[in-house]
Amino acid sequence: MKVGIDMGAANGGAAAKLDLEELLATRLLVQGNSGSGKSHLLRRLLEQSAPWVQQCVIDPEGDFVTLADKFGHQVVDAQRTEAELTRIAGRVRQHRVSVVLNLEGLDAEQQMRAAAAFLGGMFDADREYWYPVLVVVDEAQLFAPAAAGEVSDEARKVSLGAMTNLMCRGRKRGLAGVIATQRLAKLAKNVAAEASNFLMGRTFLDIDMARAADLLGMDKRQAEQFRDLARGKFVALGPALSRRPLPITIGTVETSARSTSPRLTPLPEAPEDARDLIFTPGPEEPTRPIVRRPPPPPTPTADILAQLARPMPAPEPPAQPMFAVIDEAEREAGIETVLREILDDADAAFRTDAVLYQDFLVRCRIRRVPGEPLNLSAFRRRMAVARAGVERGDDGNETWATALTLSETLPDDVQGVFLLLARAAMNREACPSDATLARTYGSHSPRRARRLIAYYEERGLLVLRTDFHGKRVLAFPDLGCETAPGDPDAPDDVEAERAAAE
Repeated sequence: MKVGIDMGAANGGAAAKLDLEELLATRLLVQGNSGSGKSHLLRRLLEQSAPWVQQCVIDPEGDFVTLADKFGHQVVDAQRTEAELTRIAGRVRQHRVSVVLNLEGLDAEQQMRAAAAFLGGMFDADREYWYPVLVVVDEAQLFAPAAAGEVSDEARKVSLGAMTNLMCRGRKRGLAGVIATQRLAKLAKNVAAEASNFLMGRTFLDIDMARAADLLGMDKRQAEQFRDLARGKFVALGPALSRRPLPITIGTVETSARSTSPRLTPLPEAPEDARDLIFTPGPEEPTRPIVRRPPPPPTPTADILAQLARPMPAPEPPAQPMFAVIDEAEREAGIETVLREILDDADAAFRTDAVLYQDFLVRCRIRRVPGEPLNLSAFRRRMAVARAGVERGDDGNETWATALTLSETLPDDVQGVFLLLARAAMNREACPSDATLARTYGSHSPRRARRLIAYYEERGLLVLRTDFHGKRVLAFPDLGCETAPGDPDAPDDVEAERAAAE
């Protein structure tokens, strides 16, 4: 179905139409300095397309919450845990509800983590819920910065990864990214490069004008026009807008932002008692007496030289350690408990490692696990071992130690499946089914599980054979063991237990 969104007026008074269906397939980038009308443009786009497509707005300043009153958007306050935001995002896609993620009141790092968790939940939704969604991200340079800033590297990587997934891989999942930024130079290039439609507003810096002109296929002389654009005027280009650079004027909107541009207002008449109003404290103001102390007498030079010549006394040994002695056994027990709690959640297998890591850190703080928390790499390793279902008593098993050493030669995301298969072989258990291996990997696709087994076989880690009944057997030459025959098409044991419990 072809839907034309009226964005305003083009040259000559003709209506500037935006092909909504084409936009969902090709994405949009909006650029303009502060005050150029970017938020007005996004509001016009959201209002005009609200009856036709589900919308999700990542709103760092809380300007778009007013859409809820007229167009029925649900406002999601981001002052929640990342796990909550991920689950809410999954339900948003399931029930096809338009939402505004309000990030107002959070600092920069918290905004990045909250937006990443929410976008990750929408991106990881089940295939049956991949309906079209217009995902609008205002001030995108905050969530996909071109360079490291004052936030932690971990927060920047998580946020940049979520934005990259939205713009690079979101189309197949029904996610159409619309990103707006004040400066193209501050936006990560791999995020900006995925947009095929552009609306360029007023820009003053040469580097931003050059990038804007390059995206629109204009020469340096033509780029000067970006300095002269008035508020609300943009140059459009792209398959959803125009095949040639087209100046347009954005039309009016029905809702307004809570924050507006400052306007000049006349000063009130100066009161006659202005001096008393300034220098006399009010009745509710706390008053502190001003104490003027005389300056101390100067120290004689001889005393200063004597102090400098005096040897420094040796520091006394502390009566007790500065930091509490950490019981490693207690720390390991706490970490094991937290890992088991995460794995007990049936949805944990289908969440990204970044989201699970944030859940792990929160649970460690709640349980007061002593010592420094695991870093992300160590967490992935421990999760791979925990998913394999190995007990701590197996640490001294030489066969298991060999399996752990072999798994270290594999990428982090496939170590867990290998250890699960190795454990089944060590215990002479039936070879896990494709459904079980796919869940362990974090996927719903049995074909991906079969590709993993082929990958391990190519690396020489195992040998696949089929018995006379068509069941699968995996032999591990380096471990000297093999699994019992197992049906590759059998259902997942965990999913079957969940269905029985329900």
